[in-house]
Amino acid sequence: MDAGHSLKDLLLYIARNLVENPDAVSVTEVEGDQELTLELRVAPEDMGKVIGRQGRIAKEIRTLVRSCAQRSGQRVSVDIVD
Repeated sequence: MDAGHSLKDLLLYIARNLVENPDAVSVTEVEGDQELTLELRVAPEDMGKVIGRQGRIAKEIRTLVRSCAQRSGQRVSVDIVD
């Protein structure tokens, strides 16, 4: 398994444990020239749970995924899509 897939799995794991509707969580990988973008989608009523007050939870999710990516020399960003 390559690093991109393990990062996707990590993001899915985190998001599914934060939301009320884990079956509605999906992550799409978008390959860019310089970095991989992981697009996170959750049920509309769960958006607040993955974003948090003043975006704190979203920021922590991005920090965690980015730090894991750096270990394998990858550049990754996380977009929360509605």
